[in-house]
This record gives sequence, C-alpha cells and structure tokens, in this order.
Amino acid sequence: MTLEAFADTIVPGAKRFPTDHAIAGVCDDPGAVEAGAMELLGDPATGVTAGLVPLSGMLNQRAADYAERVGLTLDPELPAFVALDYDHRAALVLELTAWGNPERDGWVLLTMFSNMAYDSAAHRHTAEAIAEGHPGLLAMGFAEPEADGLWRFADFSYGRELAKRHPNTTESGSPE
Repeated sequence: MTLEAFADTIVPGAKRFPTDHAIAGVCDDPGAVEAGAMELLGDPATGVTAGLVPLSGMLNQRAADYAERVGLTLDPELPAFVALDYDHRAALVLELTAWGNPERDGWVLLTMFSNMAYDSAAHRHTAEAIAEGHPGLLAMGFAEPEADGLWRFADFSYGRELAKRHPNTTESGSPE
C-alpha cells in the first residue's frame, strides 16, 4: 500500500474504490497504480525488487518524521506515508528527491519507475497494452499498431523523409 501511495503521488489517479487509502483521489483519471506501477516494480528486470520492502519501511519512517516535524497526527491504522494527504505526500517526495539528500538516488529511481509504468508501459508489450486500454498510453495518444502488430507512419517527422537509406545497409539494418 505504501509504494502504491508513492506511485500515486508521482502520477495521481482516481480511487479504485471508496475506501482506497493508497490512492489520494486528486485526479479523475487512472494514474500510475492503475497503469501497473506495482507490476513494473515487481519485475526482477528493474533491479529494484529486492529493495522494495526496505524502501517501503524507509518511506514510512520518513513520513512519520515529516508528520512530527510539521505537526500532523496520522491515522495509526495506516502506514505513515499512506496516512498523509496528497499535498503532504508531494511535499515529502520533493524533500526525498531534492539535491543533497543522501538517499536521493533511491527515491528518484522509485519515481522514474512510477512514471515509466504510466508513460511507456515498460512492463508490457506495447501492442497488448494499447489493445487492453493502458491508461497512460491512451492518455498520451499513442498510436495503435497496424493489423500485423507493427507501427508504420505514412508521414515522416516534419513531413519529410529524414535520411536516405545508406547503400551498404543490410536487411537487418546493420551496415556491411
């Protein structure tokens, strides 16, 4: 729940159900959590999976410290970060990712994976994600592939072909 709340702070989304505490609900559209942030973080290819439990514990400790510093009383039934409202979550994330914070690299990495789940569906095959209605790709207007699953664009960037194919380029795209 804590890492969902972190991902929701980076790309906010709509609550999944009325008592959803992880999602702050500051947006009416799906955010990073619905886009699969937890699925992406749980993928061993990210290299962060083993550190997620300790990172979640650190985040809750930083949230408890933050709450004490600014005079907030947190709901003891919730993890400390989840108990913060959205504005306080965002303020804490700014502190955690600020230059000079010795833990910055870890928090920035968590932030980047939250964004990647939404804006690139890095954990999914792109054509399948679009076909299944991935919220981030749809929100950005990512083009659907053609019937064979490949993307072709009739118009080149800037409305013209950028370069001629090199005469020594092989079918695989490599030069001879």
